[in-house]
Amino acid sequence: MRFAKKRLRATAHTAVAVAMGAAALTALPTTASAAADGLSVQYRTSATGAAADQAEPWFKVTNTGSGTVQLSGVKVRYYFKADSASATYRFACSWAVKGCANVTGTFGTLANPTATADRYLEIGFASGAGSLAPGADTGDLQLRFYQSNWASLNQSDDYSFGASRTSYGDWTKVTAQLAGTLLWGQAPAGNGPTDPPTDPPTDPPAEGAALFDDFNYTGHTDPRISANGWNVRSNSGGPGVPGATWAPENVTFATTGGNSIMNLETSTAGTAASTEQTEILTRSMKFKNGTYAARVRFNDAPKYGPDGDRLVQTFFTINDLQAPMADNYAEYDFEYLPNGGWGEPANILYTTSWETYQADPWVAVNQHTEARQSFSGWHDLVLTIDNSTIKYYIDGQLFGTHGAQYLPERPMSINFNQWLIDLAGQTSTTARAYDQQVDYVMHVKDQVLTPAQVTAKLNAYRSAGTRFEDTVPGV
Repeated sequence: MRFAKKRLRATAHTAVAVAMGAAALTALPTTASAAADGLSVQYRTSATGAAADQAEPWFKVTNTGSGTVQLSGVKVRYYFKADSASATYRFACSWAVKGCANVTGTFGTLANPTATADRYLEIGFASGAGSLAPGADTGDLQLRFYQSNWASLNQSDDYSFGASRTSYGDWTKVTAQLAGTLLWGQAPAGNGPTDPPTDPPTDPPAEGAALFDDFNYTGHTDPRISANGWNVRSNSGGPGVPGATWAPENVTFATTGGNSIMNLETSTAGTAASTEQTEILTRSMKFKNGTYAARVRFNDAPKYGPDGDRLVQTFFTINDLQAPMADNYAEYDFEYLPNGGWGEPANILYTTSWETYQADPWVAVNQHTEARQSFSGWHDLVLTIDNSTIKYYIDGQLFGTHGAQYLPERPMSINFNQWLIDLAGQTSTTARAYDQQVDYVMHVKDQVLTPAQVTAKLNAYRSAGTRFEDTVPGV
């Protein structure tokens, strides 16, 4: 990010106003339908009291069908009533047979709230969780969630809570789906599949103002970079390690298989003086509502040297904070932390929508959705902003939906950067470097595109041999 921030941690000792976890992921049908595949879910609770510091739903998911089930396609939902309209929650995995690194937890808001449920915790699995043969189960998934300020939870009015369930047994008040098909349980009344549409349009959208860049440049000094509206950062300042250098020469370009790729390298030898970070951003702040898209490769491991630095790899939009807590500030982030940071012990990806903040004392007003798993590799990232909603998609799947209070009041720039939160994650003085790659970036002004339409528009640009286009008017 362009500004030095203490960022997203929300603890009992941190004065942070965070609206978290309202990811409007695909809702489920209210009852399971017959299918060749089959799943069942056993549940128990390790926190039996109606009032508790944290909820502790534990699960075992069993393959009751006749074929092998890939766990990456399984989603389990636990439904509950928020303790207040502004309550925000955090997920944690205490232990799992499949490995906590392979278990994700995302919070969402029900389209049709009931007396016992207006939120849900959706449990998913990374590819590393593997598969289930017929009759096999996941083993223990010892999970928990809590309010971000550690206020007491009232579990007595939670749809999926069972105070007497102290040992595992089938529990139909949680739901399980496989590849979008409900195979187990019953959701709270009135909640069915609404988003994303089952048959999203794939035709390219209507013509309109757009930015597209395939990053086909010879190097950071290529005059076309500036002519096309980009600035490869060299000025000092945050975010990241105080005293670090922003090194334009470490933004490089290469061609692989006929396709041009931009590379951002960040390096350090464990001191501020040796730390070189990278950023490229549009000079103009002229981008507001519409669709933003990029294909980005995150990397868990360094290209050389010891691993462990608290690194942030990003794609985001932002404008300037004109005063502390100014209500016309806006920022929308994809941020991947391959080695954790901000209080997180391992890899995590955040999408965050900012209303405002002040640096001292630290106060933040934002909403974010996160997944605690590896995102190493290439990913299609899509952000859409209209007059009511902000949505984040990863690899064609809806990842997070954020509310109208976080909509932008002013236009923004488009940015990519890679930087170190601090030097405490890896204290070695051995040199190391990390790469983040970018394939392309696109913005379509005032049009909300589906991920399939983004792909169609990208293919149209490439079929036409278009390397760069910018028809978005200035402000």
